[in-house]
Amino acid sequence: MKNFWEILLYNIAFVGAWHVVAFVLCVYGSPSWFDFRRKRYQMFKWEKNGKWYVKYLKIKLWKDLVPTHVGKQGFSKDHLDTEDLSIHYLDAFLLETCRGEWDHSLCAFCAVPVVIFNPFPLGLIFGFLILLGNLPFVAIQRYNRIRLLTLRKRRVREMERCKVNA
Repeated sequence: MKNFWEILLYNIAFVGAWHVVAFVLCVYGSPSWFDFRRKRYQMFKWEKNGKWYVKYLKIKLWKDLVPTHVGKQGFSKDHLDTEDLSIHYLDAFLLETCRGEWDHSLCAFCAVPVVIFNPFPLGLIFGFLILLGNLPFVAIQRYNRIRLLTLRKRRVREMERCKVNA
């Protein structure tokens, strides 16, 4: 068996390269990849309108403590811009949640070859760390998207009501 430090260095290089490739694909990928209407971004029944994340993951306690990435054109996802709750703004925010989920899901998938190609138990430890570094972000993106979709539906109804009354 190779020594621990050599294995660690190879893993850092592999995981780092995987994450860079995922990030580049995410940044330069077609916006159609990240359309919230696509099946992969739809809410699952078990998510129960986000209640699953609140009840079992206690997401409200920690979601604001993890770092966020300011995406293309400086789109900040820290807080909802309450001055601009247009459908266009909400769609842009939804796209960013899909982009974030896509990126972190792809990065989490890196755990598979790491577990397979590393000696036991190092592969399991490294794989666990990769999942720990990515799955919380996937959960946050999915939870936020459920809430944003609820808000978007409400805004669409309000706009339709205004058109009818005009």
